[in-house]
Amino acid sequence: MKLRLLLLGLFVLAIYSCKKEQTSSLANHQGDETYTVIVGENKVGHLKTQISGDTIQIDYDYKNNGRGPTLKETIVLNAKGYPIDWKITGNTTFGNAVDEHFTLEGENASWNDATGSGSASVDAPQLYVNQFGSPYSSVLAARLLLNAPENTMPVLPAGNLTLTKMESLNVPNPSGDGELALTTYAISGAELNPSYFILDDSQKFFASITPRYIVIREGYEAVEKDMRQLSENYSAERYENLQKEFAHNYDGKVRIRNVRVFDPESLSLTNPVSVVVEDDKIAAIEAPDASAEGEVAIEGNGGTLVPGLFEMHAHTGDEGALLNVLAGVTSFRDMGNDTEVLSNLIEKIESGVLAGPRITRLGFIEGKSPYNSNNGILVETKEEALAAVDTYDSLGFYGVKLYNSMNGDWAPDIVKKAHDQGLFVTGHVPAFSNANAMLRAGFDEMTHINQTMLGWVLEPEEDTRTLLRLTAMKRFPGLDLNSPKVQETMDLFVTNKTAIDPTLAIHEMLMLSRNGEVTPGAVDYIDHMPPNEQRSLKVALAQIADEEEDKAYREAYAKIVETLNMMKDKGILIVAGTDLGGAFNLHRELELYNQQLGYTPAELLKLASYDMAEYLGKEDLGSIEPGKLADFFLVPGNPVEDIKAIKAIALVSKGGTFYYPTEVYPAFGITPFTEKPEVKE
Repeated sequence: MKLRLLLLGLFVLAIYSCKKEQTSSLANHQGDETYTVIVGENKVGHLKTQISGDTIQIDYDYKNNGRGPTLKETIVLNAKGYPIDWKITGNTTFGNAVDEHFTLEGENASWNDATGSGSASVDAPQLYVNQFGSPYSSVLAARLLLNAPENTMPVLPAGNLTLTKMESLNVPNPSGDGELALTTYAISGAELNPSYFILDDSQKFFASITPRYIVIREGYEAVEKDMRQLSENYSAERYENLQKEFAHNYDGKVRIRNVRVFDPESLSLTNPVSVVVEDDKIAAIEAPDASAEGEVAIEGNGGTLVPGLFEMHAHTGDEGALLNVLAGVTSFRDMGNDTEVLSNLIEKIESGVLAGPRITRLGFIEGKSPYNSNNGILVETKEEALAAVDTYDSLGFYGVKLYNSMNGDWAPDIVKKAHDQGLFVTGHVPAFSNANAMLRAGFDEMTHINQTMLGWVLEPEEDTRTLLRLTAMKRFPGLDLNSPKVQETMDLFVTNKTAIDPTLAIHEMLMLSRNGEVTPGAVDYIDHMPPNEQRSLKVALAQIADEEEDKAYREAYAKIVETLNMMKDKGILIVAGTDLGGAFNLHRELELYNQQLGYTPAELLKLASYDMAEYLGKEDLGSIEPGKLADFFLVPGNPVEDIKAIKAIALVSKGGTFYYPTEVYPAFGITPFTEKPEVKE
């Protein structure tokens, strides 16, 4: 969900009057302003505004990791500051074309976006949340919400927006002459989580902030890290409060009565039992109706207890941590992050301040280039890359991940050093190299199935640091999987016992999502989401230009599935991760393995719990038995018969801290999926 916030943002149009008169709301804001886009302390783009009379022109463009949005906006306001005409054109981060338009004529509001057309008759002030554009619209919404009752207004298509003042602060002026007074705000109601931004004392836009991404007024870049930290603080405070309210740490033993337990060794369910938890471990498994004085009893009602799941391709943030726990995902393998931010987050999770999965860290090593990802450690020489291995080793990381802009010729030496120090190695295929070279270098695992398959369709000089690594997948339909070049790669996987982390769900989203249609992976849960989150789940990621391109992407996805089936048949270990934030998306990843790769539901429960615990060397996880950590979740149904049963979770225990999703989901605007079990204290 966070990725979608960054790609689409929050863009608010307003509806009140259709009378186009010279606006007084912009009287003090005429002229041009330039803002810098920064990701992870690196400048990656700009936002420019030009205000003349009642019209605002916006140019928004940034590129990180070889991709990013390019957008132009024209906004016309009426005298009260309400937009009455808004045009947005350009493309999204993954290339989907943007041609969005909102107008108000009389009492009739109409809009056209990626999901289609909509309209409404209005007779009172309302706000309209659109799909695409720049973060600048937060200032327009704020000026309206500041004058609204309780700073809340209804929005179209549905729901409400609320403005919350966070704090006042001052930052030094770039000239060194005095300070600029600022106020930070949160807008909530449109998405699962609030968005944070900053205005100056004249209500001019100063910054839009997240922990890693910021749009900040030109000249004030020196304080950007402090401003991003504010966002991290606000998010952390929100989730600390949710933890205080919804995490249940019971005194004494806890017994979950009348449940069947999934046994990964027999791939079956036990007879009805009760499971006793004491502190952070499973203390005993006893008769279904057993009881003891002084314990807390939770009625399982014949449901199924499943060991906690592993999300094997995560990029951890506090905003997704709780949602993953609620989805039964109690362990993460983090595939690249800001080391300081991640360390602080792990400390808070382990101390119980925040809810979150157990985290296994991989250190991100990326080469410097015009297209590099601004993550982890950036290197320019092989020596710096080898030093990065030492750094991650000294910090206790499990392994390292190599990325697109790194020189592939360095891989053998990096892998050898990492292996000599007992570190695991995985990653993308560096640009101008191929999967075979990385397999020969000794990768323990290959990340993303397209990274392997591109080596079969690209010419040596083609640059995968750009969106080509996605768009070139249109060439997959012509692949002969029995050809020597494909089989050579397969043989290297088998000989080297290299695993594959295919992230199939993200490929499905990229290649099968279409504007105006519910993305396939969200069909089972979209109706439970907040209105504007539902809207975002009906948007394509990539640009699908015509029927021929539509056919090419669909057939390319089918070829990916065919490739993974071949890998499975050859005994290559398939690791379940999403790169989509986990939670509901991990449920979809497993569902795809069932529907398209032929795994049984029981095999998938074992793969995503017991097998991954063994793969990562986590001996105290992966199954529900006395002495192991109490990481498990309760579902009313039978997931051995139907993997979809894991989508309705009644209870989660993470190390003996209990969560009931039905209690927590409304805080995100999510309609619960099942009933809360009866708890007797």
